[in-house]
Amino acid sequence: MPSRRSRIIIAIATVALIAVAAWLLLAPRLGGEPEVAPRWSPPVPLPPAAEQVGPTSAWVDDDWLERTAEATGIPIRALAAYAGVSVFQVDFRPDCGLSWTILAAVGYVESRHGTHDGSSLQEDGTAVPPIYGVSLSGGETDRIPDTDGGAIDGDAEFDRALGPLQMIPESWRNWGYDGNLDGAVDPQNIDDASHAAANYLCRASAAGLDVEEGWRAGIAAYNSNPAYIDAVATAAEGYRAAVTDDPADDQ
Repeated sequence: MPSRRSRIIIAIATVALIAVAAWLLLAPRLGGEPEVAPRWSPPVPLPPAAEQVGPTSAWVDDDWLERTAEATGIPIRALAAYAGVSVFQVDFRPDCGLSWTILAAVGYVESRHGTHDGSSLQEDGTAVPPIYGVSLSGGETDRIPDTDGGAIDGDAEFDRALGPLQMIPESWRNWGYDGNLDGAVDPQNIDDASHAAANYLCRASAAGLDVEEGWRAGIAAYNSNPAYIDAVATAAEGYRAAVTDDPADDQ
């Protein structure tokens, strides 16, 4: 019969094995999910004062939107979402360092601001028809077996990125957000998707998105392909060069 000391050692080892197994089960399974993030983390909520103002896309000055849309070619409805989220971040999560040009650059590369393959953003910010990426079945893409039973992306075999910011179902469950305060969390809506992307990028960038190290960490978590990172950097720099002022300046 094992001694009391042996039984204690066995018990400790068993507990450790159970803990390791639980961690492996609950840890994010997707290569693009930021390692610093838990499986699910509540995004920063809109405080009561913000809810009284309305959706963040309405936080941006109309004159700024018009002249910036003309200078950059970004559709006003998409620009309102990107800029509104950046103003929100400045007010309520300033340590993130997120600028509207980062979201706009990701939105351009991912879906041409919600216009991919004939889609367009409606007045409420929803992409019609809905935007779905290719099946992530391996080969030229990452292989990501289905994580949502097809409930979010319509594919019960493999995951697909979806919406104007092209988030995969597991990331959407982690970071999805009701940015337009309509009671739904919709990855096809540019307001909701912009907030979700901001939540994701901010958590992936421990150093902050306003420094090169943090910016690269955030974008690489979204997509680590060097060509993707370069494309986002080029778009962001182009938007930055075209506009001399910031939406938060007019608040």
